[in-house]
Amino acid sequence: MSFQTVVKTVLILALLFVMLYVGMNNPHAIDFRFPIAGITAKQPIHAPAAIIYFCVFAVGVLAGTLLHSSKGGKKSGGKEK
Repeated sequence: MSFQTVVKTVLILALLFVMLYVGMNNPHAIDFRFPIAGITAKQPIHAPAAIIYFCVFAVGVLAGTLLHSSKGGKKSGGKEK
């Protein structure tokens, strides 16, 4: 196990702690509006603040993972024909 793996694990645990902390301190329901998407323009999503925070965080993590993991169509280490 490398040092880099330990650092990444600690950072993920820190992010999970922040999400837990936000969830514990924001149990009340809120109206979430995101008019650009068009779905919530007329009728907002009414849910607990912690759930909405988690969903926005999860979308950001997934988007970052997809952007980070894509190779852009380039082959590494192969010869071009």
